[in-house]
Amino acid sequence: MKQTIWTIALLLLALPLAAQQMPERAAVRRGNRAFNKGSYERSIEHYNRALEAQPGQFEATYNQGNALYRMERYEAATKAMQQAAADSLRSDEERAHALYNLGNAQFKQQQYQEALESYRGALRLNPNDMETKYNYAYTKKLLEDQQQNQDQNQDQNQDQNQDQNQDQNQNQQQQPQGGDDQQDQQEKQDQQDQQPDEGDQQEQPAQPKPVESGISEQEQEQMLDAIQAQEDRTQEKLKEKQGVVIRGSKNW
Repeated sequence: MKQTIWTIALLLLALPLAAQQMPERAAVRRGNRAFNKGSYERSIEHYNRALEAQPGQFEATYNQGNALYRMERYEAATKAMQQAAADSLRSDEERAHALYNLGNAQFKQQQYQEALESYRGALRLNPNDMETKYNYAYTKKLLEDQQQNQDQNQDQNQDQNQDQNQDQNQNQQQQPQGGDDQQDQQEKQDQQDQQPDEGDQQEQPAQPKPVESGISEQEQEQMLDAIQAQEDRTQEKLKEKQGVVIRGSKNW
């Protein structure tokens, strides 16, 4: 009986000693309790205390990144997750989780190419993670659609520039060739000399016809309809994307 009492007493004495030797562990636990209650600002304070006691401590860095993400402080969350993902002493699964959360923070900042690379890195470390596969595939499709829209807009701009250049060339062809003042005066004198006597009938000169553009009004309407149809399709794609939400971060 006495031996049992002494054992319990020694354990009770060892607990405060362990807390003193590892204060970062106690701070992380307090931070986790605050995080689970939704007190993210409070949890960050505890994680900061843990990092002051042990700089670079993985759990504190990782969970601090999660709390920052929940507070929509995505730039700060990105830095925390980059640091956690770079900890080579952690397991592949832990680093994959950090890279996944890093990708989510980058996605929220519309850094889609960076997010794609983070998801790819997470899949290298944990190829069977379905959430990472989903986010990787969605981000990749989003980038492809953006590139396709950019290419289409570039083609449309090129076509518009060609049409403008063609119109300018046609307008230049319609303009009469300019001459010096002496030539203009000579032409006027020649016209006066050729005026018929009173009573004679004068034949009106034929009016110059405008140069045909080569595009009929029907073809122009078809081109406008095609451009409008493309714009409608682009708007529909944007509406579809607005309904998709990137999945949340993994919590440690």
